[in-house]
Amino acid sequence: MNICFIGGGNMAGALLGGLLQQGYSPAQIGVVEISAGQRDKIKHEFNLTATGELAEGVSRASVVVLAVKPQQLSTVARELAPLLSDHLVISIAAGIRAKDISRWMGGYGRVVRAMPNTPAFVRAAVTGLYALPGVDGEGRLHAESILCAVGSVLWCEREELLDAVTAVAGSGPAYVFYFIEAVQKAGRELGLNAAQTRQLSIETVIGAAKLAIQSSEDAAVLRARVTSPGGTTERAIASLERDGVADAIIRAVNEAYQRSRELGDQLGTG
Repeated sequence: MNICFIGGGNMAGALLGGLLQQGYSPAQIGVVEISAGQRDKIKHEFNLTATGELAEGVSRASVVVLAVKPQQLSTVARELAPLLSDHLVISIAAGIRAKDISRWMGGYGRVVRAMPNTPAFVRAAVTGLYALPGVDGEGRLHAESILCAVGSVLWCEREELLDAVTAVAGSGPAYVFYFIEAVQKAGRELGLNAAQTRQLSIETVIGAAKLAIQSSEDAAVLRARVTSPGGTTERAIASLERDGVADAIIRAVNEAYQRSRELGDQLGTG
């Protein structure tokens, strides 16, 4: 399987590094990038072939990964359409629906849409995937193997569920950073220094996440186990509940979901 990335930005770079780490050879991967400076960076960092010519890059590949900015995708998809011949096309452009990509490519059906999140930069992403009906089992496996280079994947059988993936996982790292930010501020107010609050807050999040991963129990059960009657955690959780924090988080995720749907409508025009 030879792969051509169209666009060589940050998320593409994460995938390139992950694929090479998984054992793909540089000869199997190429990049089409219009910026000469970015092409030089890709060649230097990954020892890969990078070209500014779309036809040259696509001719060597069986899989095309669309990694351009969402605002550029309509133009790129239309230029790509006459070059396709049973290629699997995977889009990692945020917000743009597979049906619109297919329409821009003249109804081409072998399209997978992927929604990775930013932990891809440390090979810890979770990616939502959706395939148009024209993608067969082999195509799904190819898409899965590429996105697994930066973490885990899950398939959505309805594309609208990718808006929920975006709201929960795509925006999710920001929710976690927001929590860490607040806990660090509280720690400093209690007399800990910046280095101490950073270590305590981040390593606590990592440890809790590992515990949740390794346990088969629901998060509510794990939380209750930490919350001893009459203890410090019970007092803290009671304060969060009085302030409606859980409801606020649910509202925030729903706001992200609605914005994802709006962006899909806006970006898919044309």
